[in-house]
Amino acid sequence: MATQSTDILIVGGGMGGCAAAMAAASLDRRVILTDPNDWLGGQLTSQAVPPDEHPWIEQFGCTARYRQWRDGVRQYYRDHYPLTAEARANRHLNPGDGRVSRLCHEPRVALAVIEQMLASDRGRGAIRVMHHPEPIAVDVDGDTVRAVTLRNTRSGDEVTVEADYFLDATELGDLLPLAAVEYVSGAESARDTAEPHAVDGPPQPDNVQAITWCFPIAFDPAADHTIDKPAQYDRWRQYVPDLSPPWTGPLLAPVDVMPITLQPRRLPLFPPPSAPTDPCWWHYRRIVSARHYPPKHQPHEVSLVNWPMNDFIEGNLIDQPPHQVAEYLASARQLSLSLLYWLQTEAPRPDSGVGFPGLHLRPDMTGTPDGLAEQPYIRESRRIRAQFTVTENHVGVDARNSDAAETFHDSVGIGYYRIDLHISTGQNNYIDIASHPFQIPLGALLPVRVNNLLPACKNIGTTHISNGCYRLHPVEWNIGEAAGLLAAFCIDRPVPPRAVRERADLLEAFQTLLVEQGIELQWPRAHTVVVQ
Repeated sequence: MATQSTDILIVGGGMGGCAAAMAAASLDRRVILTDPNDWLGGQLTSQAVPPDEHPWIEQFGCTARYRQWRDGVRQYYRDHYPLTAEARANRHLNPGDGRVSRLCHEPRVALAVIEQMLASDRGRGAIRVMHHPEPIAVDVDGDTVRAVTLRNTRSGDEVTVEADYFLDATELGDLLPLAAVEYVSGAESARDTAEPHAVDGPPQPDNVQAITWCFPIAFDPAADHTIDKPAQYDRWRQYVPDLSPPWTGPLLAPVDVMPITLQPRRLPLFPPPSAPTDPCWWHYRRIVSARHYPPKHQPHEVSLVNWPMNDFIEGNLIDQPPHQVAEYLASARQLSLSLLYWLQTEAPRPDSGVGFPGLHLRPDMTGTPDGLAEQPYIRESRRIRAQFTVTENHVGVDARNSDAAETFHDSVGIGYYRIDLHISTGQNNYIDIASHPFQIPLGALLPVRVNNLLPACKNIGTTHISNGCYRLHPVEWNIGEAAGLLAAFCIDRPVPPRAVRERADLLEAFQTLLVEQGIELQWPRAHTVVVQ
């Protein structure tokens, strides 16, 4: 078996992993970055989810590197797409004009910009990227990780990587059980966290948010692109989620629920011609907008399907045997294909007919043979048992009964999003409640025991509830940057990560480094109020 060595091994090449690699390399640390997929970028690329962001994102509230990525996406369109003069001149161009984000874009563009941002450090050998490995073993000596063994899922080749620091940037916190790091999964009990929205009774480790197998669809009204009937279509066509509070009926239906009020709502696929700006599913995550192109270059519009109708809640992927995970993933894919088939054949049209056969998948936008995303959208991971755990009581508006979130002296970044929990494997309906703009405390990045393994994704010290606002794109990126800088900082000193939080001089020095690197540690006072 081959052995390699590096300063920092980052397992997982999603947003947090890429940001961590860039940050650590900026301090002249050698980094190996691994990813199980063809595409780096995680949520943005292989999961195909445009960024969910807060209302002030164009002015402040993210790291300098995340802003560089956002600016890079817009510039990529200006450099390579035949935009109209108006679109090209728009400083805040939203390529897809989607409602959910100010930057709805094609996954492949996000990948291109991430690759550009990594290019210089890869060229000089500071960052080495390994595609398709998965961690299979961790060598631990007491409270210190010595090495991680990786197996390539395509070739079967194995390599052991020794490092000073190990960052778990996987989507499910895969290093934690292998390294015997203390962790939590699923829903904590209210008696343990005192959170108003935590579950009653004992903890529910299998109760996690739905996964969603996203896919982009284009619409060609003059063609028939109806796919073959999916193998599980009959199952999903009659499927009614057994939720509390109850769902409105079949999952594949024109009626779902409002996440905040849980009241039934009926949205059309497309807006009526008489009211083209009315809410509809097509505009929700549209990633290609025809209006940005001159007539001779106008493409068919494309929308990214990440809707309640393809949220899969029939199984939890964490700590399940491989055959069970494979079964759940196959069923999640079938649910998404069934949704597409239902849209093509049964979805109600405004002319009282049914079906939109002109809808079709775009494999060129996902880099996959079938047009579904390379991986499902993962909303919830294993979470370290941390030196400090953020709860609903630190950030929730009603839970705090205050005009601001808890202030953390050890802040390593900031973020904002509603506490947004999709339907869950524990048969819980949406939990979508107001939160305050918040800070990311260093204590949430520090395991209670292990010295040199750090979380760099959604696996920090949050709860099932507070993860609902800490799981989004700019926050994951910030977490990754902070983890990468922390590892490099601790190698340079050298000191263990917990000492950075415990010693005022080290914490001041580290936070100074964060600010120098373009990481905001606190919200402007005028914006520490909730947006309903």
